[in-house]
Amino acid sequence: MLYNKARKWKGMKHMNIKAAIWDLDGTLLNTLDDLAASTNAALTENGLPTHTVDEVRMFVGNGIGKLIERAVPDGQDNPKFQAVYDAFVAHYGAHSRDHTKPYDGILPMLDALAAKGVKLAIVSNKIDFAVKVLSRDYFGNRMQAAIGDDPSRRRKPAPDSVLEAMRQMGVTREETVYIGDSDVDVETARNAGVACCAVSWGFRSVESLKEAGAERIAANPQALLAMLEAL
Repeated sequence: MLYNKARKWKGMKHMNIKAAIWDLDGTLLNTLDDLAASTNAALTENGLPTHTVDEVRMFVGNGIGKLIERAVPDGQDNPKFQAVYDAFVAHYGAHSRDHTKPYDGILPMLDALAAKGVKLAIVSNKIDFAVKVLSRDYFGNRMQAAIGDDPSRRRKPAPDSVLEAMRQMGVTREETVYIGDSDVDVETARNAGVACCAVSWGFRSVESLKEAGAERIAANPQALLAMLEAL
């Protein structure tokens, strides 16, 4: 059923795109509080100073390794770097869903796209097991692919994971759009040769998205649908 309580999602125009690939953190899910909690738990366990949620907001987007590198004093040169990394993975594995939830309007938007025959997938720099668990728990069978950070592929902004999602869905570059909330996502779409829509409800500012070259920036899921219809 396509959300009878939300008539604004009905009556969508014909969609030219065949696949929408999504970043996860800051785009589909508000994961910031859980990421910050696990970061600070790992730092505290190792006797290191913690960070505010807004500071952690600026650390995320390039995978766990870069998150911990930014959070730990002196980054990878700190002798406790690996211990903090391991502690983060353990804590986040147990607490990744304590406060995480989809942004308002995300689920009806995904269902509206699916009703138009658009295939959906997730490509994230979050560790692969967490991407698959979060996709299953929050989106059920909506996603045809859920791909995270894996040693067999370069992480975003390299195009590898986007291209793998396209392969799994059987779509071409011309049929695909990538949607995300950061400069990394804008660059990823560019490197993959697919259309890009950025969103401003996530972890980065409109200004940073424009600086990255984003030409389409949606303020809410309904505005994003209008952008996707226009592609």
